[in-house]
Amino acid sequence: MSLSLFDLAGRRALITGSSQGIGLALAEGLAAAGAAIVLNGRDADRVEAAAQAMRGRGFDVTAAAFDVTDPGAVRAGVDRIEADTGPIDILVNNAGIQRRAPLEDFAVDTWREIVSANLDSVFYVGQAVARHMIARKRGKIINIASLQSEAARYSIAPYTATKGAVKNLTKGMCTDWARHGLQVNAIGPGYFDTPLNKALVEDPKFDAWLRTRTPAGRWGDVKELQGAAIFLASSASDFVNGQTIYVDGGVLATL
Repeated sequence: MSLSLFDLAGRRALITGSSQGIGLALAEGLAAAGAAIVLNGRDADRVEAAAQAMRGRGFDVTAAAFDVTDPGAVRAGVDRIEADTGPIDILVNNAGIQRRAPLEDFAVDTWREIVSANLDSVFYVGQAVARHMIARKRGKIINIASLQSEAARYSIAPYTATKGAVKNLTKGMCTDWARHGLQVNAIGPGYFDTPLNKALVEDPKFDAWLRTRTPAGRWGDVKELQGAAIFLASSASDFVNGQTIYVDGGVLATL
């Protein structure tokens, strides 16, 4: 009985930004728990290649390429999935980018780029999917926040701003949509070895700092995010709403 709470058979999950890295790992985790998967990204070839690789492992996977920073493309893409593939029961808002520069030198166009990718997309996709979920009186939305939803580091202030906003948008989505049967929560990853963090992983000074700063003493493996995602996507979390679960090896727990 207890394990059945985590069973995602018969549910469909859309994961944005899922051709690689954290998004792909979350897609694989939800698929292993029984969900049908819709992979998303802007590059149709990369998304289809990731989908084919997952299909080769026996998973039910569809590719849906559209730009999550374009509200018109989002609405059309979500409506197309709903009409042609089936209802979206689970949404993981994972798409995002990182740009680094001293804040006093941060270009306005780059600021707008990071806000569009990291924050606007969560609103666009969340709203488009929620409209269908509300009609069905059920749904799970998981926004990918960050350790930087709580703490800042030099040269990434705009990223920190967007991830703090994702945390609070998660609360807002919960406040508006819980009455319709939706659960909206977030996962805040710490430092994981991903393409987004490639420059940091390859920086010996940062790598040494990270291993010292993290109580677990290491970088995270993206597969270690799967358990939190399965929990928040499943019936096991039906009365969990508006929360952010940090998966960070203990960074936020210690000074």
